[in-house]
Amino acid sequence: MFDGYDSCSEDTSSSSSSEESEEEAAPLPSSLPIIKNNGQVYTYPDGKSGMATCEMCGMVGVRDAFYSKTKRFCSVSCSRSYSSNSKKASILARLQGKPPTKKAKVLQKQPLVAKLAAYAQYQATLQNQAKTKSAVSTEGFNWGNYINSNSFIAAPVTCFKHAPMGTCWGDISENVRVEVPNTDCSLPTKVFWIAGIVKLAGYNALLRYEGFENDSGLDFWYSICGSDIHPVGWCAASGKPLVPPRTIQHKYTNWKAFLVKRLTGAKTLPPDFSQKVSESMQYPFKPCMRVEVVDKRHLCRTRVAVVESVIGGRLRLVYEESEDRTDDFWCHMHSPLIHHIGWSRSIGHRFKRSDITKKQDGHFDTPPHLFAKVKEVDQSGEWFKEGMKLEAIDPLNLSTICVATIRKVLADGFLMIGIDGSEAADGSDWFCYHATSPSIFPVGFCEINMIELTPPRGYTKLPFKWFDYLRETGSIAAPVKLFNKDVPNHGFRVGMKLEAVDLMEPRLICVATVTRIIHRLLRIHFDGWEEEYDQWVDCESPDLYPVGWCQLTGYQLQPPASQSSRESQSGSSKQKKKTKSQQYKGHKKKRKMPVGKKPVSLSSLPMTGGVRRSFSGDEELTPPPYRTLPAQTALEAFPPPRTSQEFSPSLKTVTTLQLKEELIDGEDYSFLQGASDQESNGSANFYIKQEP
Repeated sequence: MFDGYDSCSEDTSSSSSSEESEEEAAPLPSSLPIIKNNGQVYTYPDGKSGMATCEMCGMVGVRDAFYSKTKRFCSVSCSRSYSSNSKKASILARLQGKPPTKKAKVLQKQPLVAKLAAYAQYQATLQNQAKTKSAVSTEGFNWGNYINSNSFIAAPVTCFKHAPMGTCWGDISENVRVEVPNTDCSLPTKVFWIAGIVKLAGYNALLRYEGFENDSGLDFWYSICGSDIHPVGWCAASGKPLVPPRTIQHKYTNWKAFLVKRLTGAKTLPPDFSQKVSESMQYPFKPCMRVEVVDKRHLCRTRVAVVESVIGGRLRLVYEESEDRTDDFWCHMHSPLIHHIGWSRSIGHRFKRSDITKKQDGHFDTPPHLFAKVKEVDQSGEWFKEGMKLEAIDPLNLSTICVATIRKVLADGFLMIGIDGSEAADGSDWFCYHATSPSIFPVGFCEINMIELTPPRGYTKLPFKWFDYLRETGSIAAPVKLFNKDVPNHGFRVGMKLEAVDLMEPRLICVATVTRIIHRLLRIHFDGWEEEYDQWVDCESPDLYPVGWCQLTGYQLQPPASQSSRESQSGSSKQKKKTKSQQYKGHKKKRKMPVGKKPVSLSSLPMTGGVRRSFSGDEELTPPPYRTLPAQTALEAFPPPRTSQEFSPSLKTVTTLQLKEELIDGEDYSFLQGASDQESNGSANFYIKQEP
């Protein structure tokens, strides 16, 4: 069976690199004057008063509305993009007189000011050019090396029910045996050997060939869902040779007896594992399907969009009126932001009518049953009412939970919510959450869970106290019993690694870490970036994925930011963390709302409170049984090979809070501290308890 093996030869691959040519630009004035416009004084490029200029896109706006304390960028997107390869192209486009970006069209009101801002931007670019050249190469990032070198732990696949194999991962764990290609061999044909799982990181497994025992010299990372990984016994059934690695081929004289002893009673993959992988990667959404999706320029309404492409269940949607098909929006097919055609009319939601009176050829409405269903609620009894106060994750600044107000009650349990102190006069920045959404909270949630609550813009009575605010505004708090308090056993732990969508730029998926767990609420930190970029998301968000998801689906993964990238986006001085006693300087929503280029970032906030549907049909599937190998089975698994032909794979692979609606002066309230930063996976009393 093992005759004919020789010394091992390893394949080597070479990669080619492309060089980018740099264009010379004419020198610009080294300084810019102070400009007076309509009686106001503006200083440039980034004076301490008046207006400011975005160092990425050249947009001019009110300084207080700019992003972060440094006021260098107009948005999170520009801050991150500053260190990317697109910066230079953006600058050259403006200097060459090309049309401005959509952000510039909306916010750029003074042509002269804009031109001067562009000059200032160019100067800033020349000064920071050296810092931006050391951006991290995506191709240079490897999850296995990243996990090993830092002893990280990845979130298990079972935490992601929407991901492939999320509901049928079964008992895949350490010590499970598999058959994989033997790379420590010099035979001209592809041969296999048995390996055991040493460590799991999402879809990836650290494998060690049988026979190496405690020697980790040839350990290697491999995707469990790859096309070349099989259950023990596959080679025997397929006529593929099992050949021990060259490094240890002389270690045993009877490899057959060794394998029988090692594999008897061991676990391996279920026989139909590869079939289930293939089935779990079939998605019901197809190109040319029409859907209703949130308008990224006006949160309060939806628009018709067409599915352009589907990658791993993520949809690239192009708004129907986009002639050049560049006005797009990314989200997952389970996202609460997409709905069937006619949904807006059925619940009373605002909808932008399309200028297209007739469907384009080949476009068709998506069947309603493909969309995630929300939990049915009874609105006939005590229910949410307009004007009630609550706390909500700001969809345009996902690192904050803000004071919010219910502005409109829609049908089927949907609510239109506005952030206090930052709402547009026409309500164009209201956003829609379902009543069961885990992204809205009763009054006092942040305080009891030690989360910093963002007060209304311009509110000066700090620290913020809900009881004072309710009395001052003549408002009442939404009843606690109406909020979703279900906490699933999600399995996440602080410090776990995963791949997460940057919801301020939803086409990007980045290396991320779970840094806080408040029951079902997770705080996601993007590795290599400042905490101001963190996002609060639900544990069942369809925008979180296991380690290795991008590799499995062919999606581009964004690696951790390098030190130089962080320096370029955060400025020369280290930003200090804002404390509760500091005055809130301004809400990001006012800055981001009119930005046409900025996609809305609601997609991480599921509106559904019920059981999420599995489009692969696996929601009620029992995990496949794992076979154990008795002695006789192990013997039958290794007959002499019938052929030495190379295998060609065919498989592609939240009730204790009760605030009185009428507050009486002089009443005292105490707060019970909840489980903050705990691995809280069960129900808990994590709201405020009122004491007489």
